[in-house]
Amino acid sequence: MTIPVLTIDGPSGAGKGTVSRAVAKKLGWHYLDSGSIYRSLAISAMDKHLDLNDVAAITQCAVQMHLLFECVDELVVILDGVDITHRLPTEETGATASKIAAYPEVRAVLLQKQKDFRQLPGLVADGRDMGTVVFADASAKVFLTASAKERANRRFKQLKEKGIDANLDKITSEIEVRDRRDSERKTAPLIPAEDAFYLDSSDLTIDEVIDQVITLAVM
Repeated sequence: MTIPVLTIDGPSGAGKGTVSRAVAKKLGWHYLDSGSIYRSLAISAMDKHLDLNDVAAITQCAVQMHLLFECVDELVVILDGVDITHRLPTEETGATASKIAAYPEVRAVLLQKQKDFRQLPGLVADGRDMGTVVFADASAKVFLTASAKERANRRFKQLKEKGIDANLDKITSEIEVRDRRDSERKTAPLIPAEDAFYLDSSDLTIDEVIDQVITLAVM
């Protein structure tokens, strides 16, 4: 039996996490936030003061880290027994994750961990290369995006609500730099799968996006 997978790829701040969790809950499927895997590795590497240019050290860190995902209303991520959820959305974590995610050796270690989330009755996989690399055979694929300005505004609001200091201009600049790096990297670049449904959420409400994605998933 083929286990159905819905992949939702796209850049940071496009709403992938919110949409993916809502869709998984409505469908009764499992949920994978691949970005949290890379962000967790980034936190582990930073806490160990690793040289981010030392590919071997980062790869070994990926092998050794132990992750636990708990998803009720929101995702809770436990790294080596410590709740790191509040550290996941910071810009420093995101920038570090984007850098180390470009290493083929690191991606190879984390690939199988992601594939193991594919279980009945189905999986909603949220990330940047879910439809192109990890679950290339997925039954439904979405590439969810929004303008850099809109994504920066969303991230700024999210950080402020969490009590984290943030600068809108800096966030916008970092998003643009990260988009360029992610789309131009040689390994698993951030591009839509050829068979993905391209969805721009800039002018849509979350509920409108969720409805469109669920319709696609059950077609």
